[in-house]
Amino acid sequence: MTAIIQTQNLSKWYGNVLGLSDVTLEIEQGITGILGPNGAGKSTFLKLITGQIKSNIGSVTIMGQPVWNNYPQFSEIGFCPEQDSFYGEMTGWQFLTSLLRLYHLSSTEIEKKADKALEIVELSEDKNRAVRSYSRGMRQRLKVAQSIAHDPKIIILDEPLNGLDPLGRRKIIRLIKEYKGEGRTIVVSSHVLPEIEAMTNQIILIHQGKIFAQGDIHYIRDLIETHPHIISIRCSDPRQLAQKFIHHDFVLKVNFGLKKGVLLVETNSRDKFFGLLPSLFVENQIEVEEITSPDDNLQAVFDYLIGK
Repeated sequence: MTAIIQTQNLSKWYGNVLGLSDVTLEIEQGITGILGPNGAGKSTFLKLITGQIKSNIGSVTIMGQPVWNNYPQFSEIGFCPEQDSFYGEMTGWQFLTSLLRLYHLSSTEIEKKADKALEIVELSEDKNRAVRSYSRGMRQRLKVAQSIAHDPKIIILDEPLNGLDPLGRRKIIRLIKEYKGEGRTIVVSSHVLPEIEAMTNQIILIHQGKIFAQGDIHYIRDLIETHPHIISIRCSDPRQLAQKFIHHDFVLKVNFGLKKGVLLVETNSRDKFFGLLPSLFVENQIEVEEITSPDDNLQAVFDYLIGK
């Protein structure tokens, strides 16, 4: 497939702070996930490829054309920012229609597109309320609405699932997949691996302003599965459970947590560990209150890989 978005030696810094460093990559049609911990450079990258900020070094092209100062091309791009930027006294309808006027559409087209976008994100009934009265989830949906209202071919979404309830997240994920089916190009960022995993297999890992890896998400899953994990178990008899664990070679360490009734287990095989767990609870009549994995996140994977 032909690359829709291309960057060459893309770099951006803010004074002495490095935002992005020497990024060269290609993004093809479909959904591409940008994964990285907070502060990794995701937002800087998205602002560069949408022409909002200028790189210090390097270039960005979209569909073969440079994006910086290429105003006619902006109508082909929709952008949902991570941070809110609303006029609180405006209604949702006023906010959306005022942005659509920037595309030199007729009044009829503006109203039609605004109605459609608000319907898609389920804000039609609240369109005449002031934005300041919107909940966080409603504001998030309004940001998504403005990014798709003008029917762009390329949609860039920066942490679009933040602040949404589980149902709202599922609906936005379904919408993103529908746009892929229409032949559009969607770039979506997140610091939460399962969110991206629910949308696409194609990912770009970014850390400290540099591209760490690009390709199939199963590669990232393999990295998570192989790095040591700490599992926290709150139960009725952590000492008895600890005695059962120490005999297994896939259990590296066993510690008692600071809170009463908590056992911390470090394992290098989550599959074996969780396969064993139910039988130990049943056979030893141990009541379980909570099982969590405090380092089961993208930051932990980065820390592990960098340490290696």
